[in-house]
Amino acid sequence: MSETEQLIKITSAGTISIPKDFRRYLDLQKGDYVKVLVEGDRLVIKKAIIS
Repeated sequence: MSETEQLIKITSAGTISIPKDFRRYLDLQKGDYVKVLVEGDRLVIKKAIIS
């Protein structure tokens, strides 16, 4: 695995945690929103700007 990927386990509730270094890179804070998209066999998570 490279620096831009990490293995994350899905909980029994179906949730995942975004690793700290990824949150820091995207400037994601507690309470922020993200968009999740399906692209083929991938989930893409994007920072959402809500105004």
